[in-house]
Amino acid sequence: MDVATSPLTGAPEYDYIVIGAGSAGCVLANRLSADPANRVLLLEAGGRDTNPWIHIPVGYFKTINNPATDWCFKTAPDPGLGGRSISWPRGKVLGGSSSINGLLYVRGQPQDFDHWRQLGNAGWSFNDVLPYFRRAENQERGADDFHGADGPLAVSDMRVRREICDAVIKAAGELGIPERDDFNRDDQEGAGYFQLTTRNGLRCSTAVGYLKPAKNRPNLDIRTHAQVRNLVLEDGRCTGVAFDVKGTPQAAACRGEVILSAGAIGSPQILMLSGIGPAPHLTDMGLPVALDMPGVGGNLQDHLQLRTIYRTHRPITLNDQARNPIQKVLMGLEFLLRRSGPLTMGASQVAIFAKTRPELETPDIQYHVQPWSADSPGEGTHRFSAFTLSVCQLRPESRGDIHLASPDPFAHPVIRPNYLSTDLDRRTAIDSLKLTRRLVETKTLAPYVAEEMRPGSDAQTDDELLEGARRIAQTIYHPVGTCKMGRDPNAVVDDRLRVRGIRGLRVADASIMPTITSGNTNAPAIMIGEKASDMIIEDNR
Repeated sequence: MDVATSPLTGAPEYDYIVIGAGSAGCVLANRLSADPANRVLLLEAGGRDTNPWIHIPVGYFKTINNPATDWCFKTAPDPGLGGRSISWPRGKVLGGSSSINGLLYVRGQPQDFDHWRQLGNAGWSFNDVLPYFRRAENQERGADDFHGADGPLAVSDMRVRREICDAVIKAAGELGIPERDDFNRDDQEGAGYFQLTTRNGLRCSTAVGYLKPAKNRPNLDIRTHAQVRNLVLEDGRCTGVAFDVKGTPQAAACRGEVILSAGAIGSPQILMLSGIGPAPHLTDMGLPVALDMPGVGGNLQDHLQLRTIYRTHRPITLNDQARNPIQKVLMGLEFLLRRSGPLTMGASQVAIFAKTRPELETPDIQYHVQPWSADSPGEGTHRFSAFTLSVCQLRPESRGDIHLASPDPFAHPVIRPNYLSTDLDRRTAIDSLKLTRRLVETKTLAPYVAEEMRPGSDAQTDDELLEGARRIAQTIYHPVGTCKMGRDPNAVVDDRLRVRGIRGLRVADASIMPTITSGNTNAPAIMIGEKASDMIIEDNR
């Protein structure tokens, strides 16, 4: 590139530029700017987290599908879902998806990270990453060998317990699934209440936990409404970023490293817009190829949830309270006065980690139990009393991809999840629905259940259950893997998260996961930000 025509001519210069103020990006901005000698720029395409619904835990009902806080992505029609296109919410605000997610704190199984190490990624075994989980955590119960109590991320017990949730935990015990009060130790199997990323009844996003304490540092520049156009590459090195702020073109130069933390959708999109990706695809888009990297945008994985819904005999679910004007006022008052009650609830109350086959070493499915029912968050609860037993396969074999729809950086990419595309994934879906029915037929739970609303009792054969799964399935908002870490030809980053073949550029977010973790992905994304910050500081010392 001719320096005279470089978009960086006259641009402000930074030691580190972090793209994306999400679950990992806020961590990086905090840790890298802790040294006053480092000048750090944080770019976020969304706005500031001033919407009060962001901070009220149950507010995800208002922020998901809201263009002010959500990218509002949609998938391409998916054959595994009977040709349906579904919404893929991702946070577009300071804190990213940690500002609009369901607040559930689950790290995954130790075996997940040991598997990453077995794939050749040195430094990523469970023993390697546990210190970073602990460093991040401010655990309400205090510190121990698995938990930290001094970190920026508040983790608290559920402030609401409900009769139907207690019944589900007891029913799981009838099936031999033990009661468990901590899913973040060496053994995950069991049923119990989730812990949440909350403090005193309010959401603790990474914007709250990490960015707020650091935002006034003179060496940290936070730019919102900053839509990245492309990375600036010169002689095989990333030297800066071109971006727009509310339509005004701007640029920033980097003398150290640019770190992509735009998530499993945004990070591969920005790489491809910059000419780093599958060469045939970039050529089709009319983009110059800076580096042919076929793995960019591939290896897409997600947890597909099968949202089974059961109508109850009695009005004991949140549906009933949400439809009652007096109850709604009382719920609001309880939250305002005591920071308790239904408004402090996460997206689910109870988790069950279970096995569909007894020969498995660890659970292969996870339930998200909700004492309410709805078609989707943001659409309001059903007009009948019901609860939801949502079940997902923890380690799906199906792999999808993300590609550009056009060279326009403001255009959403094409998202093809390729759900239920393997025999194991289809078999697990069928077996999950069978286990769900066994659960509701237990002595404890059966008296509550009036009717199976979804997928419906008419689905009996394996083929009918699979078709029911295709009909009711939705994302559980856990896309990962599209800039995967590894050593094989499709790996995008090495085990230090450096983009292979480009100097001065790393990726640090859920896109680097070679395989999806066994549970909710927010806590692992935060851990990745913590570990990445240490590696960056070490490598630039």
